[in-house]
Amino acid sequence: MAGEIEAVEQVVRTYLDGLYEGDTGKLAQAFHEVSHLYSMSDGGVADLPREKWFEFVKGRASPKSKGLTRTDRIVSIDLSGPETAFVKVECSIHPRYFTDYLTLLKLNGGWKVVSKTYRTDVRE
Repeated sequence: MAGEIEAVEQVVRTYLDGLYEGDTGKLAQAFHEVSHLYSMSDGGVADLPREKWFEFVKGRASPKSKGLTRTDRIVSIDLSGPETAFVKVECSIHPRYFTDYLTLLKLNGGWKVVSKTYRTDVRE
């Protein structure tokens, strides 16, 4: 299982690099093409498909281009079997701080994020 944890960690690091750099190519490497992002919105569930999220990423200045400090870290990795993983991540795009819960599946092409559920805090 140690090799699988390292493989999952590599996918998550690719995600975090892509997020910091605003690189949708890296995000596409980490997130499956049918993946969705979920969060709370006005008391309900916001459901954002991957491609719509990529449009937002492309339309904003990246944290790296703004010179923002990287604060991302992998909090935990839980493998429930050889093909499923659940990862808790903390990251930020100042002044927004995120807690992400990533669900990954091991497919023929390796590990991919199939869903992201996140919470945002705004701090000064």
